[in-house]
Amino acid sequence: MKTETNCKILCTHISKEFIQKSSQRVNVIDDISIDVRANEFVVILGPGQSGKSTLLRIIAGLETPTSGRVVLDGRDVSGPGSDRGLVFQSYMLFPWKTVAGNVELGPKLRGVGKKERREIAQHYIDLVGLNGFEKHYPHQLSGGMKQRVGIARANANNPTVMLLDEPFGQLDAQTRYFMEKETVRIWETDKRTVLFVTNNIDEAIYLGDRIVTLKGKLPGRMHEVYDVK
Repeated sequence: MKTETNCKILCTHISKEFIQKSSQRVNVIDDISIDVRANEFVVILGPGQSGKSTLLRIIAGLETPTSGRVVLDGRDVSGPGSDRGLVFQSYMLFPWKTVAGNVELGPKLRGVGKKERREIAQHYIDLVGLNGFEKHYPHQLSGGMKQRVGIARANANNPTVMLLDEPFGQLDAQTRYFMEKETVRIWETDKRTVLFVTNNIDEAIYLGDRIVTLKGKLPGRMHEVYDVK
């Protein structure tokens, strides 16, 4: 049995209910338990409305579970933290900031000095293959490039865990495949712990060390866990 001391992330018996305007309770996920080891790439795979994004948001600290707990590095997750980097399906870039400005925002908010944060931003801009685009604005970039900025920005905060919620869902097939390869390359370089949500079976097999599958429509429940690599 996995314990808090030998897991990077440990989710035990996570359930989540939302209350609609009609006061009706909707059970989104039910009794989900997963463990993630340090530096592991785990994919959460499930159909639409299986609760996989809600589970990721609970791990991120953006939602509170109705029951169960999430433990990260031996401590209960009670809210967002700089130890978790987030990349969403929508690009969520600041349109008035350049590529460099978007990437260095996190270190700036943490009080990192100008010289150091520019060095940090440049490192991750180079890592995602956007060297030469530092002064470009989001409207000047393709969808794949925007998502690479999002990945660079999340990494610039030096999180120990990366949480990616269907980040390539809006991309065409060719760009999506390119971004999948880039994600593997970046992970092999930095070796952070990664949780990646998708509804694409091929993507899950290509990316994951392990695949956690959720079944059915709401509420999402555990189905199987597959070792891939």
